[in-house]
Amino acid sequence: MYVQELCSSWIDTPFWQKSFMLSEAEELKKIQATRIRHAWIDVSKGLDVLGEPDVKLQAKPDPEPVPEPVPETVPAPAPRQIAAVSMDDELGRASAIVSKSKQAVFSMFNEARMGKAVDVDNAQSMVEEIADSVMRNPGALIGLARLKTKDDYTYMHSVAVCALMVALAKQLGLSEEEAREAGLAGLLHDIGKMMVAADILNKPGKLTDAEFVSVKEHPAAGYKLLKDAKGISAVALDVCLHHHEKIDGSGYPNRLKGDEISLYARMGAVCDVYDAITSDRPYKQGWCPAESLRKMAEWSKGHFDEKIFQAFVKSIGIFPVGTLVRLESGRLAVVVEQQVGKSLLLPKVRVFFSVKSMAYVAPELIDLSRAGMNDKIATREDAAKWGIKDINRYWLGEAASNR
Repeated sequence: MYVQELCSSWIDTPFWQKSFMLSEAEELKKIQATRIRHAWIDVSKGLDVLGEPDVKLQAKPDPEPVPEPVPETVPAPAPRQIAAVSMDDELGRASAIVSKSKQAVFSMFNEARMGKAVDVDNAQSMVEEIADSVMRNPGALIGLARLKTKDDYTYMHSVAVCALMVALAKQLGLSEEEAREAGLAGLLHDIGKMMVAADILNKPGKLTDAEFVSVKEHPAAGYKLLKDAKGISAVALDVCLHHHEKIDGSGYPNRLKGDEISLYARMGAVCDVYDAITSDRPYKQGWCPAESLRKMAEWSKGHFDEKIFQAFVKSIGIFPVGTLVRLESGRLAVVVEQQVGKSLLLPKVRVFFSVKSMAYVAPELIDLSRAGMNDKIATREDAAKWGIKDINRYWLGEAASNR
């Protein structure tokens, strides 16, 4: 049986694909074990429908001609309203989306490595789940996607850039459709790395000149993979090929500069670099999110479109989720959540350490924007300086126990 679509949310199905051939009894049992009760099937692709009985029908007179209906103007659908929720309310669902998305990207990229065409419909279902989570609370999924291991970097990097592109598109005022287009481009931007040898991608030391040339070929390799797939948009192709171009013309593969680089490719350049430098890689530890933004600001004049970079900072905050800060009260805290419509300097933080007594204190969630709150962020801090090994458990809260 060819399943065209299971009547359920993508995150609630046991398969990452939207459409697939159901050929094993075990696969059927997985579906039956869920709450899914209906599915659309494509009878032209499966062997599940009996042949029609051989019945001779009596000839009927030709029906009277029916006048052509007057076409009606169909109004465009209203934008969906996705309600914002707190970090705590979104973390659980975002965690499930990240977990499933990682496996989905792994499967999709490896199918591409073996020469199979990318299925845009299946990828789009994933992007919609990621985009909806970002719309509800961007910090949850973006923060979780940053917590990748060295081994799953390539796959989780794609998930993270997808989420960052959606958040940036929202900040730039793009439509819901354009935001999802940007998200799909972010998801597929690094698919060309499947054509680069794994020992080069995972090399812990400095690359040789020849190895670096091989890595620099991944945008063109990805473009070649995607252009033969059905339904791949010009936006996804453009971002895949040009996310390493720089405003000053020093990027690759075409050394484009300024307005020669499209809006989406300029967005992709910012999102790609941010996730890369905040993530642990085989050859280096990731930088703190706030420190990464500071470094990118120094590079912005030559590397990035400054207006897009400024919008990116607004989309994730001057002190992004997971940043260790010291408050004026002499306490260390980790940034837990940015607050829509409020100052980027006044996020929610979780206090856990007293600098004055040099001792841990009971974790406490504080809203720095609350009326009457006298405390505020004094500076960003380095977790290594204070010997803090797992800072993420403080912003994850109860979700840390599920990791």
